[in-house]
Amino acid sequence: MDQSDDTPGSGRGRRSKVARLIEEYDLQGLGAELEQRWTADEDRSSLRELAAQFNQELLREALEAANVQHLDGELENTYRLLTDDDVSSAESTRIQRRLERDGVDVDALQRDFVTYQAIRTYLKEHRGAEYTPAETDPLEREATNVQKLRGRMVSVTEGKLEQLRDGGHLTLGEFRTLAEIQVICEDCNTQFDVLELFDRGGCNCDSE
Repeated sequence: MDQSDDTPGSGRGRRSKVARLIEEYDLQGLGAELEQRWTADEDRSSLRELAAQFNQELLREALEAANVQHLDGELENTYRLLTDDDVSSAESTRIQRRLERDGVDVDALQRDFVTYQAIRTYLKEHRGAEYTPAETDPLEREATNVQKLRGRMVSVTEGKLEQLRDGGHLTLGEFRTLAEIQVICEDCNTQFDVLELFDRGGCNCDSE
């Protein structure tokens, strides 16, 4: 796909959240940068890192729209205070109130923040990007296998729910079925979605 193509509807199916935000925030060129960083053979960025980069660009645009000046490094710290689970509620509330006084709609901004799953969907389905390493990557291979198994589990579960509902055995309106597989490392006390764990290459044990 054309590296510069960030236009809505250029991918397959419904436009993704990331594609919509690129248009709304006028971030043309960012999609190509995300794809390049994800598919690079050297210094490749993980989906989690790309999501953080994308969200920081949204924050930058929101600050500039409100005419808020920020110093080097301040943007990253502000984003950390808004999103990091290790930040105290008092610190998080303090930065939110400061931004609101400066004219930033914090609630709307945080709703716009994307997950690494949204970045994955955008790169794969909107841009048609694929990471093809020089040699077969077992993590990438098994991530694909897990995705297939998870999709199959969702499909089977939805079928059973519809069958029970249609037979009058279960009360259920319109619904969606989500399947998450969480992995908890008891040594470093961290928890990740299994696909995130594959993408980042492991837990935090090596950093301790």
